[in-house]
Amino acid sequence: MTRFQSIQKRAFDLVFAGVGLLLLGWLILLAAVISHLDTGRNGFFLQDRVGKDGRLFKIIKIRSMRRMEGYYTDVTTDDDPRVTKIGRFWRKTKIDELPQLWNVFKGDMSFVGPRPDISGFADCLKGRDRLLLSVRPGITGPATLKFKDEEQILARQPDPEKYNREIIWPEKVRLNLEYIDRYTLWNDLKYIFKTIH
Repeated sequence: MTRFQSIQKRAFDLVFAGVGLLLLGWLILLAAVISHLDTGRNGFFLQDRVGKDGRLFKIIKIRSMRRMEGYYTDVTTDDDPRVTKIGRFWRKTKIDELPQLWNVFKGDMSFVGPRPDISGFADCLKGRDRLLLSVRPGITGPATLKFKDEEQILARQPDPEKYNREIIWPEKVRLNLEYIDRYTLWNDLKYIFKTIH
């Protein structure tokens, strides 16, 4: 990505994230209040993710899960008992992702790019794969679109964590490297359009 492309991409993100927050701020706040009543916890879920140049930032989502003692996994499947009924609606409609407009506005993220990983996965990037950390992570992108039904795919596996680690994650890395190599603003617009529709 050239310097001009980087400036162009950031300008696009800043303008449209601002517009998105103005138009959808009420929905984000309403969803957060409902989530608080549903889970008994803060309606916003914050988690450390690895961003551009390997810097950690707090990703923001609408909380869709309740806490369950003794239940911990790095992956979420379609039948995950921690996800509430309302939480399933947030996840299915992607309303849980809307607070990330603030991450985009702040500059932690972009509309399009590799999804930001937790440290355990990002630490596994070696050699050319570390190019993924040269761009801002995105809300959507080619890998996100290909695995839009990831939770259902994982629910069918005998060992979801292993399948995610050995099959899904390497393919996401490949797709995201291809995205960086072939970056254009026009491609970003196409990914955004495909995500919305």
